[in-house]
Amino acid sequence: MSDIWRKPMLKGTIAVASDKSITHRAIMFSSLAQGQSIISNPLMGDDNISTCKAFQAMGVDVQLVHNAIIINSPGVDGLREAEDVLDFGNSGTTTRLMLGILSGLPLFSVITGDQYLRKRPMMRVIDPLRQMGARIDGRDGGRLLPASVRGGDLQGITYHSPVASAQVKSALVLAGIFARGTTVVSEPEISRDHTERMLPFYGVGVKVEGKTVSVTGGQRFEPRNMEVPGDISSAAFFLVAASVVPGSQVTLSNVGINPTRTGVLDILQQMGADIRLENQRLVCGEPVCDIVITHAPLEAAHIFGEMVPRLIDEIPALAVAMCFARGKSIVKDAKELRVKETDRIVTTLANLKALGVEVEEYEDGFAVTGNPDFQLPSGVTLDSYGDHRIGMSAYLFSLLQRNIIVDGMECVSVSFPNFQKFLAQLQRGGDQ
Repeated sequence: MSDIWRKPMLKGTIAVASDKSITHRAIMFSSLAQGQSIISNPLMGDDNISTCKAFQAMGVDVQLVHNAIIINSPGVDGLREAEDVLDFGNSGTTTRLMLGILSGLPLFSVITGDQYLRKRPMMRVIDPLRQMGARIDGRDGGRLLPASVRGGDLQGITYHSPVASAQVKSALVLAGIFARGTTVVSEPEISRDHTERMLPFYGVGVKVEGKTVSVTGGQRFEPRNMEVPGDISSAAFFLVAASVVPGSQVTLSNVGINPTRTGVLDILQQMGADIRLENQRLVCGEPVCDIVITHAPLEAAHIFGEMVPRLIDEIPALAVAMCFARGKSIVKDAKELRVKETDRIVTTLANLKALGVEVEEYEDGFAVTGNPDFQLPSGVTLDSYGDHRIGMSAYLFSLLQRNIIVDGMECVSVSFPNFQKFLAQLQRGGDQ
């Protein structure tokens, strides 16, 4: 057997990075509620810090302590205009959700981000917000950051989103809380529903009917203590790693298994992965469990249609599993990948091509021809392209070939600062 398969197997139990999406929302909702809220087990990545800094600039007392964020807020009526530009770094979630919030507040704000965020399209959020009465301007007619927002005086609308996007849906629902009347948002497929689950926990009523969410304006947020589960998107890298490294068995504790996010589990199981869900429970309205995954031979997967919104962020990691699966895996209906931190179709395939993997690029996806006996070449340098999910996906190949290097891994800090540390721990067979 080749040296490629004699790398240390992965063994042990870890708690993956806390859920980035839930942490963002917990910071926002707590900052909009008058009083004290405590967020336990938050993600302290760069993106979430950007959300904290935005509210600090608007007069909210945000304290980062060991494994918690303590927020003391004056409430919506006590928020003030930021004295400087709000810099959201690399965080698309912060930007799009804050566009909804800032549009509803009677404040003037200017927002920007890093070189990658300034290239990401914002019109999918700005256009419907303008229909509600938001006064937003920016580069290229408002399509790109920097942008200015003069908020307040919104009217609820009924909006049929052309894309299934939790960021679009959440931005409009949050704006609708500050608008006159009722705001109704429907989408072609159900996107992740953290906003709809968490708003009632913070005292804001929403109505969910299939693919449609509605909210009535004039409601108030109430302070709450929130516990954040582990991030299924971060867990995906370890699920894939244990699937492709022979002899591995890994337990991921306290992982959120929101049904709008668990497509990665469904696809891996369809591919033949040995996955067990243990100790299932509800935490602050979110389903949580421990996931046990054991190495098993994989078969090709087809990802398309309504499955895509449930695993859009996990597709780069799944592409790694596809390389070692028998047959041709196909991803379709995933054009949304092209407007993430990078064009994730292009960047994912660039790294696979560098390794000699047979791939095909489509407008809305790609194909990967896998081989269970695929032997990785030595001395290859892959690239993160400044995208945390591309970097972590590429790094998985180094588990199987010691002479694979990934440039730009510092970008991983936006969502999983301890990623490499935890992988090394599992390689040692340690237990956290």
